Amino acid sequence: MRKPAASPRKRKTAEAVHPFDEAHGVETSGLIPAASLTTGHPNDEHITAYYGVAPSILRSLIDRWLGSQPSHSIERVTFVDIGAGKGRGILVASEYPFKQVIGIELNPALAALAQRNVTHWVATQPHLAPINLMEQDATEFYFPSTPCLLFLFHPFEAPVLNKLLRRIEIQFANRPATLDLLYVNSEHANLVDAHPAFTRLFFGPVPMSPEDHAADLAAIAEQTMYGSTGDEECAIYRYTGRAKTKTG
Repeated sequence: MRKPAASPRKRKTAEAVHPFDEAHGVETSGLIPAASLTTGHPNDEHITAYYGVAPSILRSLIDRWLGSQPSHSIERVTFVDIGAGKGRGILVASEYPFKQVIGIELNPALAALAQRNVTHWVATQPHLAPINLMEQDATEFYFPSTPCLLFLFHPFEAPVLNKLLRRIEIQFANRPATLDLLYVNSEHANLVDAHPAFTRLFFGPVPMSPEDHAADLAAIAEQTMYGSTGDEECAIYRYTGRAKTKTG
């Protein structure tokens, strides 16, 4: 988990490249502060930094979700990455046999880079799920009619998360048990916990693989804002609707 660093570190001259990028010929590395991602959109004041999810953490969460007895088989489920950034999450998700994988990214520059990564990935890497990238505001996204698995890597702060939760409830009010949520670096898990239409399935630290932790340390060493603990606080939720008994 990225934490405020205990002491400043000298910035290196070359950006650390994640092994995922080296192995697959894509560009998803680097940490971009929120101040460098503004677009003039009203949500700018609530966005967070870009940083690609550790592949091992996302794979671990998807595997844990698969073990949670989801209501539908993975082949019927659409994976939706909210705040897709450079696209690492949707590339990893496409390794699984989802019906489709959708990335939603508001920032035009990140969306363009993610699309280049997707194009290269589809042309060169074995994958099981089709990928679609959309440049838009996630709080205006129309979710598909299929069951959905939503992925958040702390893309924004509480005000926008609340908007997203309201939109989910509007679109899924008559579709209980057809949306699950994977939340990595779950800074605002308390908002989802308090929401009467969501049930928590899992909460706790998920460790990175040694390879991902080494890459995390290398990337973190290039700036002074964060440190690395080798894991991420994660949560999994199921949209069960308001007509349920809250189990917490």
